[in-house]
Amino acid sequence: MLKELEYPFDGKLLLKNKKKIRKQLLDSDANFIDKKVAILGGSTTKDILQMLELFLLNNGIRPTFYESEYNQYYQDAMFPNEELEEFKPDIIYVFTTNRNITSFSQIGDTLERIDTLIDREYQRFSEMWDKLANVYRCPVIQNNFELPFYRIMGNKEASDIHGSVNFITRLNLKFYEYAQKHDNFYICDINYISADYGLREWADPFYYYMYKYAINPSAVPLLALNVANIIKSIFGKNKKGFVLDLDNTLWGGVIGDDGVDNIVLGPEESEGQGYSEFQRYIKAHKQLGIILNIDSKNDIENALSGLNHPDSELKPDDFICIKANWDPKDSNFTQIANDLSLLPESLVFIDDNPAERHIVSNQLKDVSAPEIGDIQNYIINIDRNGYFEVTTLSEDDYKRNEMYKENAERAQLQASFSDYGEYLDSLEMQATNKPFEAIYMSRIAQLTNKSNQFNLTTHRYTQEEIEKVAYDDSYITIYGKLTDRFGDNGVVSVVIGHIIDGICHIDLWLMSCRVLKRDMEFAMMDSLVHRCKAKGIHEIRGYYYPTSKNKMVRDFYHLQGFEKISEDPDGNTEWKFSIPSDYKNKNIHINVNE
Repeated sequence: MLKELEYPFDGKLLLKNKKKIRKQLLDSDANFIDKKVAILGGSTTKDILQMLELFLLNNGIRPTFYESEYNQYYQDAMFPNEELEEFKPDIIYVFTTNRNITSFSQIGDTLERIDTLIDREYQRFSEMWDKLANVYRCPVIQNNFELPFYRIMGNKEASDIHGSVNFITRLNLKFYEYAQKHDNFYICDINYISADYGLREWADPFYYYMYKYAINPSAVPLLALNVANIIKSIFGKNKKGFVLDLDNTLWGGVIGDDGVDNIVLGPEESEGQGYSEFQRYIKAHKQLGIILNIDSKNDIENALSGLNHPDSELKPDDFICIKANWDPKDSNFTQIANDLSLLPESLVFIDDNPAERHIVSNQLKDVSAPEIGDIQNYIINIDRNGYFEVTTLSEDDYKRNEMYKENAERAQLQASFSDYGEYLDSLEMQATNKPFEAIYMSRIAQLTNKSNQFNLTTHRYTQEEIEKVAYDDSYITIYGKLTDRFGDNGVVSVVIGHIIDGICHIDLWLMSCRVLKRDMEFAMMDSLVHRCKAKGIHEIRGYYYPTSKNKMVRDFYHLQGFEKISEDPDGNTEWKFSIPSDYKNKNIHINVNE
């Protein structure tokens, strides 16, 4: 992750150095996924495209772009467009602003007339979104509208039905209702972004008059960051948790020196109020399934006493891993990631000490360690980076903290057994391995875009693509859901096989690392064989495409009994499994419902 692209950044400097930064990102050894992004613009979009590319590259997404001609967003969407159809976008971003609203209410208009104007404006956009969804079948991102930069009625603009502020607010609400009813449709909230940047500067009309820029070019990086956050969330590039320091991060002062009674926390002091609000902000992330961990140079007794402080919003039970010792923080950070079966870059490091941030981010590639500034800036500087941008929320997201705590209990149980098989039996595992079902489509799509370590082909799917293969008889689909005595792990494994000329070719096989070495991979293999035999298929072909992150499954097919039949210079391998008539199940520890 490039520091230049983490908030707070210098927008003007990014615009000035965009070519240099682009080259630096492309020359890195990042494991990019390639995506096609179409930008349909209501005004000049060149700078938006260039800035968006930087932020996407910084998140491991290498984009190619289609860009509409000036203010041709509607025509490109609504009329036959051979170039865009051949481009086959993976995602479409519609960049419009309040300058693209065709008719505003007038002072003398009746309520009925204003309702008609709003409905007509909304219908123009909703018909466009429907057309894009039907033709291109990919996610669509649409700006809402920012407030006008002048108010002829002053404050009355907000409450009076004739006001432009009121008109835009009502129109935005219609956009939100559409988003609530349609999957794969997302709002980029430029109404908020423009307010955050400063509406007067955002809408400086000089740039529109001179260059047909609907927004100040200096604001483009902030907009591009927000659009990139939506895109990286859709394609599974969100972070999964925090790793937090304690002293001068969750409270003021050094608890080992000052004592628990003298740390700065709580309502008595202005600075203490800041730390309390920051703790509430961090704790609120648990509602999204974001996992919390501690990495502190401290004695464990001091760490726990600070978290048990009467004014502490965060308690020891809010954290999955607490590493409070005198080991280097990058070592503790690595151990936390290992304990969670996550890649280090899945976690965000929060520490007030710039030296510690430098050590962790330099030793652990792609770990974000943002500059958080003083306590009054902690929340803003973390929040604006959009590490956990929400595009979908599944049941598994809500339960993620609970799942990781249950994993810790499993680890404790495992330590009490000398025989691993006996430990697996003691878990009393139950699996549901069935063809894709509507209730799990969102989670399955989410899982395909998140799993990296146990993903043999690293194919990514949108929810629409998942639904398409689910109802296609030429595919075999299996989701795996695992429960045990400690709780429900949710949907943890996915297999997609494509039947061609009587052979099942595995397009996708992935599994969540939190259920590794529990025989779920063997249970999925058994289910795949059973489905193939039911269709009269006697051969399965598997494929492994190596990345920097999925080396752990390099020999997976060998362990399943496949024979390697080819390997190219890049390490891509093809494997063959001839299903024996007397196939015996490989899984012996999980009770499977198919």
